[in-house]
Amino acid sequence: MQKYLFVYTTVLWLTSRAIASRACVDSSRGSSTYLWRVSDARYDGADPNQVNGLSTIAISIVPGNSSYATFFECVSEWPESWAGWYEDGNIIWSDCIWAGNGPTYDTTISFAVDWKTHEMYISHTFECSDKEGSTALATGSIELDINCTTVTDGPISCALQTGSATPSLSLNTQASPPPLEAGSSCTENSDRYQSWQLENWLRQYEMIPGSVTRPSSDTGPSFLLRSMANSDVFECSASGDGSDNTFDGTCVAAGDATNTTTSATFRFDSLLNMLEVTQSWNCSDS
Repeated sequence: MQKYLFVYTTVLWLTSRAIASRACVDSSRGSSTYLWRVSDARYDGADPNQVNGLSTIAISIVPGNSSYATFFECVSEWPESWAGWYEDGNIIWSDCIWAGNGPTYDTTISFAVDWKTHEMYISHTFECSDKEGSTALATGSIELDINCTTVTDGPISCALQTGSATPSLSLNTQASPPPLEAGSSCTENSDRYQSWQLENWLRQYEMIPGSVTRPSSDTGPSFLLRSMANSDVFECSASGDGSDNTFDGTCVAAGDATNTTTSATFRFDSLLNMLEVTQSWNCSDS
């Protein structure tokens, strides 16, 4: 069994600005929900004069229970023909950046957009106020009300419909079940939404200011992957010199863990800043 993760790598960690934790379990429903509002959105297509040009989407979201007017800017780029999906059919996730105007309940916030359907997906992680030391994941989606215009011989440009930037354009994310134990079986993992939290991103290279050529002395990325579906933690590092603008790497169980149930590998595209993670399980139990 294999699962994939695609990330546009703008890495952000919000712990230093996190405030009181969210409750992870609602006693009446068994799973808590969290309100978010979409306050603005814009899409700019690629320059038609460029081969394989990049399109850009930017969306502002606001946590509905925030009393600090906190909001987050969610920005991503991809080749226009991809429409938010990687070449083999996996959706592309990117970070949402804290706007700096107030604390947040969340430690990470990510988003993805299926541009063909204008469906936006949100995921966020946070500490649980009702279970000390535990971190939870919540996910949700909403269809954006988008209006697009095209300039002659120019790129397409899209924005939220007039009047859409109101509290009525909102969605609820729902908390996932508590994580399984590390090394859980395929059978146990098959019913879980597989998601990883990316931490400790490091990449070192030399590049002449203003240069557009490939950087020299590029180490490729190293990072830590923390599973939100179970308690697996991987330490990942790249190999090779990235001469073809890609780095392949392996991930091993972090610390003293001796997990033989699952393994992970990755590929990083340094031109697109795109990370692909593949996790595989030994499915002898299924």
